[in-house]
Amino acid sequence: MNRELEYMFVQSARVWIPDAEEVWKSAELAKDYKNDDASLQLMLEDGTTIDHKLDPKTKNLPYLRNPDILVGENDLTALSYLHEPAVLHNLKVRFIDSKLIYTYCGIVLVAINPYETLPIYGTDIINAYSGQNMGDMDPHIFAVAEEAYKQMARDERNQSIIVSGESGAGKTVSAKYAMRYFATVSGSASEANVEEKVLASNPIMEAIGNAKTTRNDNSSRFGKYIEIGFDNRYRIIGANMRTYLLEKSRVVFQADEERNYHIFYQLCASANQPEFKNLRLSTANDFLYTRQGRSPVIEGIDDAKELRTTRHAFTLLGINESYQIGLFQVLAAILHLGNVEIKDRDSDSSLIAPNNRHLTAFCELVGVTYQDMSQWLCHRKLKTATETYIKPLPRLQATNARDALSKHIYAKLFSWIVEHVNKALVTNVKQHSFIGVLDIYGFETFEINSFEQFCINYANEKLQQQFNMHVFKLEQEEYMKEQIPWTLIDFYDNQPCINLIEAKMGILDLLDEECKMPKGSDDSWAQKLYNTHLKTCSLFEKPRMSNRAFIIQHFADKVEYQCEGFLEKNKDTVNEEQIHVLKASKKFDLLVELFQDEEKATTPTGQVPGTGGRTRLSIKPDKGRDTSSKEHKKTVGCQFRNSLQMLMETLNATTPHYVRCIKPNDFKLAFSFDPKRAVQQLRACGVLETIRISAAGFPSRWTYQEFFSRYRVLMKQKDVLPDRKLTCKNVLEKLVQDQDKYQFGKTKIFFRAGQVAYLEKLRADKLRAACIRIQKTIRCWLARKKYLRQRSAAITIQRFTRGYQARCLAKFMRRTQAATIIQKYQRMCVERKRFRQKQAAALAMQTILRAYMARQKYQALLREHKAVIIQKHVRGWLARCWYKRCLEAIVYLQCCIRRMRAKRELKKLKIEARSVEHFKKLNKGMENKIMQLQRKIDEQNKDNRVISERLVSLESSYASESERMRGELGRLRGVEEDAKNKTNQVSSLLEELEKLRKELSVTQQEKKTIEDWAQKYRDEMEKMVSELKDQNGLLKKEKDDLNRMIQEQSQQMTEKMTRAIAQETQQLETDLNEERSRYQNLLTEHLRLEEKYDDLKEELAHSTNVSKPGHRRTDSTHSSNESEYTYNSEYAELEDGSRVGEDVTRGMDTSLTLKLQKRVTELEQEKQSLRNELENREEQFQRARARDDAQFRKARGAELEYESLKRQELESENKKLRHDLAEMRQSLLGGAAAGAGAPGSPAYKVLLDQLNASCEELEVRKEEVLILRSQLVSQKEAVHHKDEKETMTEPSVFAQDVNKLKDADELKQAYVGLKDTNRSPRSVRPALEVSDLLSRLRLLEQQLQAQRRTYDSEVESLRGELQNVKEENNRQQQLLAQNLQLPPEARIEASLQHEITRLTNENLELMADDPTASREARVIILRRMVDLMEQLEKQDRTIRKLKKQLKVYSKRIGEMGAGHTEGQTSPGQMVEEPIHPVNIPRREKDFQGMLEYKKEDEMKLVKNLILELKPRGVAVNLIPGLPAYILFMCLRHADYVNDDQKVRTLLTSTINSIKKILKKRGDDFETVSFWLANTCRFLHCLKQYSGDEAFMKHNTSRQNEHCLSNFDLAEYRQVISDLAIQIYQQLVKCMENILQPMIVSGMLEHETIQGVSGVKPTGLRKRTSSIADEGTYTLDSILRQLSAFHSTMCQHGTDPELIKQVVKQLFYIIGAVTLNNLLLRKDMCSWSKGMQIRYNVSQLEEWLRDKGLMNCGAKETLEPLIQAAQLLQVKKKTDEDAEAICSMCHALTTAQIVKVLNLYTPVNEFEERVSVAFIRTIQTRLRDRCESPQLLMDTKMIYPVTFPFSPSSLALETIQIPTSLNLSFLTRV
Repeated sequence: MNRELEYMFVQSARVWIPDAEEVWKSAELAKDYKNDDASLQLMLEDGTTIDHKLDPKTKNLPYLRNPDILVGENDLTALSYLHEPAVLHNLKVRFIDSKLIYTYCGIVLVAINPYETLPIYGTDIINAYSGQNMGDMDPHIFAVAEEAYKQMARDERNQSIIVSGESGAGKTVSAKYAMRYFATVSGSASEANVEEKVLASNPIMEAIGNAKTTRNDNSSRFGKYIEIGFDNRYRIIGANMRTYLLEKSRVVFQADEERNYHIFYQLCASANQPEFKNLRLSTANDFLYTRQGRSPVIEGIDDAKELRTTRHAFTLLGINESYQIGLFQVLAAILHLGNVEIKDRDSDSSLIAPNNRHLTAFCELVGVTYQDMSQWLCHRKLKTATETYIKPLPRLQATNARDALSKHIYAKLFSWIVEHVNKALVTNVKQHSFIGVLDIYGFETFEINSFEQFCINYANEKLQQQFNMHVFKLEQEEYMKEQIPWTLIDFYDNQPCINLIEAKMGILDLLDEECKMPKGSDDSWAQKLYNTHLKTCSLFEKPRMSNRAFIIQHFADKVEYQCEGFLEKNKDTVNEEQIHVLKASKKFDLLVELFQDEEKATTPTGQVPGTGGRTRLSIKPDKGRDTSSKEHKKTVGCQFRNSLQMLMETLNATTPHYVRCIKPNDFKLAFSFDPKRAVQQLRACGVLETIRISAAGFPSRWTYQEFFSRYRVLMKQKDVLPDRKLTCKNVLEKLVQDQDKYQFGKTKIFFRAGQVAYLEKLRADKLRAACIRIQKTIRCWLARKKYLRQRSAAITIQRFTRGYQARCLAKFMRRTQAATIIQKYQRMCVERKRFRQKQAAALAMQTILRAYMARQKYQALLREHKAVIIQKHVRGWLARCWYKRCLEAIVYLQCCIRRMRAKRELKKLKIEARSVEHFKKLNKGMENKIMQLQRKIDEQNKDNRVISERLVSLESSYASESERMRGELGRLRGVEEDAKNKTNQVSSLLEELEKLRKELSVTQQEKKTIEDWAQKYRDEMEKMVSELKDQNGLLKKEKDDLNRMIQEQSQQMTEKMTRAIAQETQQLETDLNEERSRYQNLLTEHLRLEEKYDDLKEELAHSTNVSKPGHRRTDSTHSSNESEYTYNSEYAELEDGSRVGEDVTRGMDTSLTLKLQKRVTELEQEKQSLRNELENREEQFQRARARDDAQFRKARGAELEYESLKRQELESENKKLRHDLAEMRQSLLGGAAAGAGAPGSPAYKVLLDQLNASCEELEVRKEEVLILRSQLVSQKEAVHHKDEKETMTEPSVFAQDVNKLKDADELKQAYVGLKDTNRSPRSVRPALEVSDLLSRLRLLEQQLQAQRRTYDSEVESLRGELQNVKEENNRQQQLLAQNLQLPPEARIEASLQHEITRLTNENLELMADDPTASREARVIILRRMVDLMEQLEKQDRTIRKLKKQLKVYSKRIGEMGAGHTEGQTSPGQMVEEPIHPVNIPRREKDFQGMLEYKKEDEMKLVKNLILELKPRGVAVNLIPGLPAYILFMCLRHADYVNDDQKVRTLLTSTINSIKKILKKRGDDFETVSFWLANTCRFLHCLKQYSGDEAFMKHNTSRQNEHCLSNFDLAEYRQVISDLAIQIYQQLVKCMENILQPMIVSGMLEHETIQGVSGVKPTGLRKRTSSIADEGTYTLDSILRQLSAFHSTMCQHGTDPELIKQVVKQLFYIIGAVTLNNLLLRKDMCSWSKGMQIRYNVSQLEEWLRDKGLMNCGAKETLEPLIQAAQLLQVKKKTDEDAEAICSMCHALTTAQIVKVLNLYTPVNEFEERVSVAFIRTIQTRLRDRCESPQLLMDTKMIYPVTFPFSPSSLALETIQIPTSLNLSFLTRV
């Protein structure tokens, strides 16, 4: 122990010393501490040095400070040193620096009031804490509430949340947030919104029970315990409230700067309201009870608005308007009663003026007589054994009696409101469990403490005892679970103090006894206390200067109580005659109801009469029972003791959770921390007691793995064993000698206080030594690297400099030599001219002499050049010698220094010197030196090679120069000989020269004249040219400027237009996405309402069929988006829905009735009449619909009848033609001649003509049937669609892909269309509300009338069309008859001409009706003409073929001639034999890609293909999208046969079946993914084969032939698109549910890079986790799951674009959940965690790259998380760092950036915290950002989904249906 102290108390160790101002002050040791030191030399933070004396007896050293990495911990029990200064400092750092108001202290949540609204209580925060372990998230009131909620569900045990603290600490707000959490998380079990009622009780209780005090503007002046009830599914079903110790004295008296209860000021502020005129109220300053505090207004509070909130809460809880007015009458009467002035009549009596207006108002409001009230306000009735008499009261006693009556009335009113609130919160559902929230006053001590403070502190003594026992129990359970030796911990037991108060002959007992005495007084009671307890109890003391006070030593502090008023407050007496007067009120029933329970001794709920707002006085029914009732009347103290005992029993039966609220300062300053006030409250609320109990045992607990990870650096390699537990044991035995300082449990290591700090210091010292060694090595390496770099640079500079100098010298020499030669020849020429004759003889000598001088000079230059080379090498050698000497000196100096350092560390390095690593390092150094020497040798060899090369070049240049000089000498000799020979020619040449000179002079004069003229002309031309050039240059410049300006303007305009178009396009795309998102959200809401509607129908069916347990209602197939229903059926469903809603309303419980009563309180009768009228309208509507259906069926029957008649006529004509053909054949066979059937014979011609005519007639008849049928259907469909467009209120919208819309106009059109779709009524069809019945009824009437008009007009139009068709049919028959009489060739031409004429007439009619549709009609006509021409060619080929066959038949007939008789061979056989080969089966290539099924097989098709299909087998064995292809092929056949009913029912069944299977198996990912892929494929097939040219671009010719021909399914495409959106959202939700448990563990908690993150102490909260460890998820788990999602969707054939959208949504969820948890977990905000996150994100990006999804936008969704991780790793010190952070974190909001910086926590001592100044700098720089203040990202946000058109290349005719699908009833067509 002494060794550890000496090790810890060393120089620079930080300690805490007491301070008068700051309570505790930090200091550092100036020198090491020794055992015999009497004092410590300390240095304060300001640099002051002090001498801290130690107690000579105890030698107690000052408290040590915790390491910096432990400061700011979430849990105070995680601190190594557990003492008061450590707790205070940790709370201050969290509150001031990090702006964190919540901190754990073991099982206690410490909440500091920030006096500022913080954005940490939103729904997003509630969702973030929901389902989380308490130790995983940052401390919060929601974490405590979640822990209570989970323990209730897990342990099946009731819970309690005890919220305590002094006034102004935030108790009420904390309790309110806890209840809000339960209401949000659990929801309600019925539609009565019980959670809203529970929350609505808060404004009521705050209005009647809260008031402004000097410490708090909204102080609760009563205690309350709210039990929130839950059913067996843990949903809120109700609540119950119990109240304690209402401060009634505040009704009649308030201190300065305080107010009465809020409700009085709310009434006064609303006095001008019409309904309050009868209350005769005015401002609060006009009433005595509201003006005594002289502070009637609270800043920032609108009392009138608060009253509206209170009244709304009353209404929500079922207290109707009449009762509210009654309550306000009672409150106004109390105010008027306070203003009643009582005057002195004499010294013993008093009176009230006869016409006192306030008393008059009081009597009128409560309905009593003025005379009776004034009489008993100034008198009282005294009864003796024999008589009764009336005694007048002095003015003071009368005033006290008036105030007592006011308090009594208010207490009764308070109790009545609480009782009715409880009635409103009660429910008929059986309560399974509850969570209680106790909002009770904390320990109080003032300058004057009275009876109220006594009761409050008594209650806190009981709660503190319960708290101590619970903490002690938890500690004992932990030790026993870990199987470590349990030693009894000494903790403060306040049972003696409780006995002093409540035991027999205790303070309360003596007080009740004194109250029973006839002449009992406060003084006599005080003397009894002194006599009884002064000498027997050490906790009871008597003040020195007072005989009317006493002192009690409570657990928190000593409190002095003044005895004055104790008896009166304990009795709580009121004049009984005044109560009789009030009870006699006949006009005010509410007042009588308030006092109807006066005779009851106790309450059903056990509430305290005087303290909980229910003061009960015994009203004597007769004279014989007066005495007994008086004796049995309980005092306030007794009642409070009983209610407190019941509360303790309730708390002991539950699992408690503690919230201690701390008030940081008395001035309500935001984030201002007063250490004195904080320490007082920490001592009073038991937080320090918790710390003391924890510190007495083993407060620090580590799992073996955590200990190993943290202190691995203290272990040697040989100490690490496979068994972590054994490893930790061995290491601890070496590190900590005292084995009492730790204990080994089953899963954890337990440490005494301070041991973790000791281990942290050892770890820090070890890391510091390692860091120094690393720094030394790195600095050496850097210095050597710098030196080598400088040396190499110097050598390079020298090389280049010397080269440059040599080049300059050579250049100078060359120039000098050249100048010399030039001078030589110039001088020679001059001398030759001047002294040509005189020096002719000396020229040879001078030449020879100059040559000799040149050779001498050359030799001198050559010698000089060689000398320079020699000097260069000599200087280089000298420089290298000097460098070697310097290097040897430096090496020697380094060796000396290293030797000196090595001697110092010799002892430490001896062991290492023997190790293999040491020799490796030595060898490494030798290798480095050898490499350096080898490098030097290479460099010297290189220099030698360079010098040798230079020497060779110089020698070669010298040899060439010598050779050149020899050549020059020879040339000069030759010149000399030539000069001698030419000297003789000089004289003749001179004469000739003179002659030429004369000619030259003449010529020169002429030339000069010409040159002057030419010069003049040239100057003029040059001047003119220059001027033209200048003009041309100016013009070019202007042209260039203009061109440049034009280009710039055009470029600017282009850029401007491009930017404008881009901005407009981007804005339109944004608006389109927003509208699409809004539309999809509306679809989601619609789906939710559908499910709710189905659930209500199921509940209704269940409630109506309770007696039929075997009956089960089938799923509803109702869909408001299905356009296949006619409007009759749709509105019938609406009316059915309204009736169902009414039935549900009738079947609900009283809670739902209350909800309806809130909305339609005044319209009950009108509602009933509307219901009756609605039923009548429904009956009329049903009759009208039945009539219209009958008419429609009749018209349809007539149409079908006409078609059948026409078909019969054609069949009869066909039979007739066949009969004629048979007769002709018989006549042909009946001939006798053998050549009768030969070609060219009359019989042959007749047969051929009849055959051709028959074939033509047959073809024409068939075409007529088809044309008539198609015309009738098309006309009917056109009329049907036209009527639908006129009557339907929801326009059809075609979903288009945004990526395909390249033009801005297309984007605008898509945007407008989507906006219209969103605003259309069909997008959402909410359930009908009762209040909307009237408007909906009118709408139904209008739509019914419109529907009738529509059907009438449709019937008329159908009749007209039917008549037209009949006329057309008759005309066609006439034409047919005429054509039959024509020859065959003319017959064909006539039919063709008739068809062209008919089509032309139709075209003209179409152009006259609709010019816009004429173009389409022309195209159709042209197509028909082409088809007719093709048919004509086909018929010609058929005729030729038949002619050839007929020739063959005639030959056979001729051969059979006479040998056959009619009896042997019948004509029928001869006809059938040649015809039989024509009926061959259709080949496979003629398959049209359709599937035929019978109407009765439709349900079997849907069942086998949708409901019972297993996606896994289809995805593995069959082609993707096979169900979609099969359904579409069935749909094609229904379209082909023109069966609209079959199309409608097939689509309806398909949509409803998909919805049904998704509702049944919506949580199965494979099912949802499978049907999303098939729904999209079905949608694409509807588009691809719709006939729309926009979707037919990629089709083959064969696929274009398969397009739908009869029906336009555009509206169904919209319905199926909406269904696909719903499936997509369900798929995202399903995938989110699978990924959600993996994200936090895999992305944050798991260490992907092992050893980077340091483990810190976790505190007590880790062991109170409410969920067992189910195995941790890793990043690999997330990647595997993503790969599984991707592969499954690919197998199902999901479109690649849709897969990209799904992946983008998943990555957004991953990033949002990870970032939200990072923002709520302080332990995750560190540098190492930032590295882990960035690595995890890189792995996700790698996964995207592997799957080819980098361009899907998923990476961008992770940008906020990436920037948060970068923010954790960047430097956070200077202004430059702040600027870099602001520019880097553009995807994070200001709140998120500041939150991350506040939460940043160093894991090691080498990291630094973020300063407050730096955070303020960041806030200043980011204050101009326009962004949402929301802290967390919305994890429920879903990007709008699009379904880009993806045509299929698969040919429908090639699809084979496997037998495993059981679809054998389908026939391929």
